[in-house]
Amino acid sequence: MYNEKPPVTETPNGLEKLKAALTRADTVIIGAGAGLSTSAGFIYSGERFETYFGDFSRKYGFRDMYSGGFYSYPSREEFWAFWSRNIYVNRYTNPPKPVYEQLFDLVRAKDYFVLTTNVDHCFQKAGFDKQRLFYTQGDYGLFQCSKPCHQKTYDNEEVIRQMVLSQGYEIAADGALTIPQGAKIYTSVPSDLLPRCPVCGRPMTLNLRSDGTFVEDEGWHAAADRYAAFLREHQEKKTVFLEAGTGWNTPSIVKFSFWRMVHDWPDAAYACLNYGEAYAPEEIREKSICINGDIGNILSKIIASQKRD
Repeated sequence: MYNEKPPVTETPNGLEKLKAALTRADTVIIGAGAGLSTSAGFIYSGERFETYFGDFSRKYGFRDMYSGGFYSYPSREEFWAFWSRNIYVNRYTNPPKPVYEQLFDLVRAKDYFVLTTNVDHCFQKAGFDKQRLFYTQGDYGLFQCSKPCHQKTYDNEEVIRQMVLSQGYEIAADGALTIPQGAKIYTSVPSDLLPRCPVCGRPMTLNLRSDGTFVEDEGWHAAADRYAAFLREHQEKKTVFLEAGTGWNTPSIVKFSFWRMVHDWPDAAYACLNYGEAYAPEEIREKSICINGDIGNILSKIIASQKRD
């Protein structure tokens, strides 16, 4: 549909218009992408990357967590050393900034649902109802068979913690990773910690949609059904489709589907909050509110304005 990223669309008085739209709405459907977690402080490069992956960077040459996730490691022990740290700091710790909590404050009194391509569990940690969430692309907190020989996923928190500790880290009371004074940090994990499928014995992998082996388990299908039912039941409601931090890697999941529904639903509005990528197509421009900026700052301003009213 688009060969290149469209130009930014900035709605005049966007903050006041969004506040008014949310006040009027019966229903808010949130579509969230990586930009929302970036605003919350889950940054995959720079100082945060160096803190947790400086040794991997020096050894293998990549400069961010995203690139590290695609690196072809020489062994499964090194693969899981990288991924256990990645999963731990981006799934089992809280983001530095309360952006998800701010978003929840804005919608908690509404009839809401969340569709997200994020895999970091931040919505549930912020208080969103699990029954109102659909994680389309997987969850850092789940393993699956790499084959896969069956359509089931497995919680990985305990194994991930063991892997991180085996590399020389300690876990502080607040969950943060720390390095004991004088400790050596390893870029591999013991072979006996490598996860294997309990059914066929093959190596386990992450439950992330990267190819045709992604497992859509019972929980995934139940969430998909709840989302589909929610859409059917709310087509005539005053609805805000609130897109937060969604980019152009997989636009058909959130962005394009939201545009279509805003166009088709009689009393729907589209709000796009994004840093450098706020945009609405001409066909729904009159029903759209686009705000270019950091999502956390946008939400803080709306909440502050509501408190003044």
